[in-house]
Amino acid sequence: MRLFVGLGNPGGQYARNRHNVGFMAVDRIAEDHGFAPWRSRFQGLLAEGMLGDSKVVLLKPQTFMNLSGQSVGEAMRFWKLAPNEVTVFHDELDLSPGKVRVKTGGGHAGHNGLRSIHAHIGDAYHRVRIGIGHPGHKDRVAGYVLSDFAKAEAEGLDDLLRGISDGAKALALGETGKFLNAVSLRTAPPRSGTGTGGGKGKPGAAAKPAAKPEPKPEPEQKSEPEPDTRSALQKLADRFR
Repeated sequence: MRLFVGLGNPGGQYARNRHNVGFMAVDRIAEDHGFAPWRSRFQGLLAEGMLGDSKVVLLKPQTFMNLSGQSVGEAMRFWKLAPNEVTVFHDELDLSPGKVRVKTGGGHAGHNGLRSIHAHIGDAYHRVRIGIGHPGHKDRVAGYVLSDFAKAEAEGLDDLLRGISDGAKALALGETGKFLNAVSLRTAPPRSGTGTGGGKGKPGAAAKPAAKPEPKPEPEQKSEPEPDTRSALQKLADRFR
């Protein structure tokens, strides 16, 4: 069994915030893979289902971000799970928008949701770090993460969430490479008509230039016959020589 935790803040006013991309990820998994309806439990919203042959519980803590560890800790104790059976989906300032990385253990890098989870269960859980980019200065971070994704980002965000959902079965099995490949196929699909060419923005092998035609030999120039300056008598004489 696996526990997938999406981080965010409860309430409609936060629903499209960058800080809530963890909620968005588990919502998409629940929708695409036919999970049971969400219900209130463990100070959060919980949905149960299957990803392939793996039973997975999705959890969205409703304690607000900085107390997320309370909900996660309760769920873990109920199912007697170890930290390495928990995967947390969260926004990541240090990754560009559309980038996803998987990490196990390590620090919380100032993320309040992770900080709370560290305090309740330690740091040996898995994380799916979902890039949202950085506003450029630390004084702008709070306002940035609590602002909505821009309309121009909507298509890219949808591709990203679909990719996370596509790879969810592999993630539940611990197959990180397959999971990241599924995300990449949505966010940077191979270009058509390029054979084994690379992903989006990476053209395939360039076509070989056509061979130059061999130069045709110029026709031989036939020399003009020299004019006959003999007299009629000389011509007659030469015929009988």
